[in-house]
Amino acid sequence: MGRSRGGLTTKVHALVDGLGNPLKFSLSGGQVHDSIAAPELLRTVDLTDVNVIADKAYGAEKLRDQITSAHGTYTIPPKANAQNPWDCDYFTYCERHLIEDFFNQMKNFRRFATRYDKLATSFLSTIHICAIMILLK
Repeated sequence: MGRSRGGLTTKVHALVDGLGNPLKFSLSGGQVHDSIAAPELLRTVDLTDVNVIADKAYGAEKLRDQITSAHGTYTIPPKANAQNPWDCDYFTYCERHLIEDFFNQMKNFRRFATRYDKLATSFLSTIHICAIMILLK
């Protein structure tokens, strides 16, 4: 758990495949920026010939370089204040709804939505159980 503006919170970072099925998860404190937690999560999968679709928060140059050095591509729109904006295929970017749909399904599980678990390991176990239930549907 980490302290952010809203108090003690936890961020759940997830990877899903092209069908919205969960692949990997990680937890971080609420104060940790998304682009800091993402490289560790992306190192756990093979990015060869993979298109990583993410929102503007993941547009850090270091993360984009990691994806291209792993022989992958990315569809990440630049932030409005980016000094060197890059091209983004917004038609492909529309597929980002898969991760949003996945988290929406996860929030149907009360234990995940309200975070009853005090330990990160217990909460990560809850996340895995919820993901298994989603896969079994």
